[in-house]
Amino acid sequence: MTRLRFFLPITVVALLLCAMPAPAQTVAASKSFMARYQARVTATQSAQPHWVTPLVTVTPRLEQEFRTDFVRQTNAKREDTWNLGNSKGLEIIPFRRIELLFNAPPFFDHDTGAKDGFGDVSFNSKLRILSRNEEHGNYILTAYLAATVPTGKNGNGSCCALVTPSIGGGKGWGNLDLTSTLGGSLPMSNTKGLGHTTTWNSVVQYRLAKTGAARFFWPEAEFNSSFYSGGTNDGKIATFATPGIVIGRIPLAHNPDGTPGRLGLTFGAGEQIALTHFHAFNHSIVLTARVPF
Repeated sequence: MTRLRFFLPITVVALLLCAMPAPAQTVAASKSFMARYQARVTATQSAQPHWVTPLVTVTPRLEQEFRTDFVRQTNAKREDTWNLGNSKGLEIIPFRRIELLFNAPPFFDHDTGAKDGFGDVSFNSKLRILSRNEEHGNYILTAYLAATVPTGKNGNGSCCALVTPSIGGGKGWGNLDLTSTLGGSLPMSNTKGLGHTTTWNSVVQYRLAKTGAARFFWPEAEFNSSFYSGGTNDGKIATFATPGIVIGRIPLAHNPDGTPGRLGLTFGAGEQIALTHFHAFNHSIVLTARVPF
């Protein structure tokens, strides 16, 4: 918990500083490139729904932001492990319909007697297959390809590299939206020992209003399931319900015409509650902070 008090304010300040606009003295050519780049990103995002990204489930929408999460996991002995960072980092949209995610390794702070240390480095990518914004259908379908590199220390990561292909989609009706993703892990080695894990996440969100301060509030409920085949957990299923709320996107800058600019702030909180007898932890607290740009 002591490390959380240190990491949280430092991380939020760092996110805000990294996302601040460039100084006025920036070379004109650089400003021109950034202006073209951001215009392309805006056009790409304008063609998809404008739902907020859930607490746990990876959204099928393309996002561009700095993000960090903090998760407190509690085991059956009521011992806590803080996951600082939760494998989040930089998300960018370099090309039309493509997003790349570069995730920093999380830091695990244990009260269980286990050694603290950094976890594995991970990457993700998205290819948006089809999408329509709220005025033209309000739906999206996206393919994902993630990879994890075993860089963890002191037993805080996997033994082997993993590749995880997934598919995700969503549909909205007014202020209500439903999102679901399905994926499976493919170990690059030690397949017998690790087995395969299939994950299925579903989210229902409701935006409280389209105008006024209430438009920033998105209460939600997520259902996160893992199905294990092979390995030490062969045949087991772990399912969690995650009620929570996400608040955003709060604009931190405005365009010359007074409309909200790209720089913003989003944050949220929730609790993961085990619904199945098999679970390694329960009543986990999930906190998130994001600076979209």
